[in-house]
Amino acid sequence: MHKIDVLIGLQWGDEGKGKIVDVLTPDYDVIARFQGGPNAGHSLEFNEIKHVLHTIPSGIFHKQKINLIGNGVVIDPVVFKQEAQALESLGVLPADSIHISNKAHLILPSHRILDAASEAVKGETRIGSTLKGIGPTYMDKTGRNGLRIGDIILPGFYDKYRYLKNKHMDILRQYDYKDDPEKYEEEWFQGIEKIKTCKLVDSEHFINHLINDKKRILAEGAQGTLLDIDFGSYPYVTSSSTICAGACTGLGIAPSRIGEVLGVFKAYCTRVGGGPFPTELHDETGTRLREQGMEFGSTTGRPRRCGWLDLPSLKYSIMINGVTQLIITKSDVLTGFDKIKVCTAYKTPDKVIDYLPFDTSQPLEPLYKEMKGWSKDISAIEDCSQLPDEFMSYINYIEEETGVPVTMISLGPSRKAIVYPQK
Repeated sequence: MHKIDVLIGLQWGDEGKGKIVDVLTPDYDVIARFQGGPNAGHSLEFNEIKHVLHTIPSGIFHKQKINLIGNGVVIDPVVFKQEAQALESLGVLPADSIHISNKAHLILPSHRILDAASEAVKGETRIGSTLKGIGPTYMDKTGRNGLRIGDIILPGFYDKYRYLKNKHMDILRQYDYKDDPEKYEEEWFQGIEKIKTCKLVDSEHFINHLINDKKRILAEGAQGTLLDIDFGSYPYVTSSSTICAGACTGLGIAPSRIGEVLGVFKAYCTRVGGGPFPTELHDETGTRLREQGMEFGSTTGRPRRCGWLDLPSLKYSIMINGVTQLIITKSDVLTGFDKIKVCTAYKTPDKVIDYLPFDTSQPLEPLYKEMKGWSKDISAIEDCSQLPDEFMSYINYIEEETGVPVTMISLGPSRKAIVYPQK
């Protein structure tokens, strides 16, 4: 049976998935996004230009590849239009290769306002939303109120839009939050027209036909496993299923169709917004990681919280996703540290545990294994044999602890900064 591969983030997002998808795309015929929305920012860097994609799959820069936005994605027409126009200015024509699921849900201007109002009322208990309207859109989806891509070409679309907008305005009056969606509507409807220029498809039929035709397909996840609505650090999570199982529900494929599961993780950890982060560093080391790694959100611009690699959470993500290959990114950022630490367990008020517990709000003191660092610049290395012994010891330790091979090592932001360990 022909299968598709799935690429997943194993931390709190920002693992470098966009670059990895871009590097892998020549080996595939189809790149398919299966969840999330414009809260995701996949950064790709080549020809000395940094590109950030929020909705469009990361295979878009390769000609003759099919890029599919699946039913599990939520789409803001304004963001989509801006992204498409930016690509067109580079000579990339999204309408030629982008297929959008009729069942993908639309983010309305009033969804974004609801998001802001909800965060404002929470005060200090806010979850750190990107304020892109993602949560309210998924709430309307599960509440069976949402508008979908397929609705934009059916009679009565404007009536459906007005009905949902008015419903949102009633909620906003309860929040006593004042903002008018009408001032955003002109650009929003222009975005709807831009979406109409792409190929709108019944994606579950479309992708299964591609599978049956033995096309090579890579499903591209957004955010990270630890932000999953079910298995992440709830309530500090996103509103969709970021794990491998989400590829099934977000594209309409059977579990038996899943082949390789590629898990992407950073050589250290970062997190944006609120929520638990056991290995977070509040000292000079944390600041140095942030500065050397240029850790600022590609979507929000917010500085990321930084800390050492967390093995219990990494093992948890590997288990939940059934990861078969590991891909490590931003390895070059650790260059120059005398000592590198890896969290192997947590000390709670009652005991020592080596797994991620239900209550992540309790004090979790990380227990570390210390390893020797390296000073050699590895960012321009083209062969694994040239990597410092200390770095390879770090990689070997991760493989031993997780039981999963590291098959790709990213040494910098560019397409070329990749090496492949010889096993």
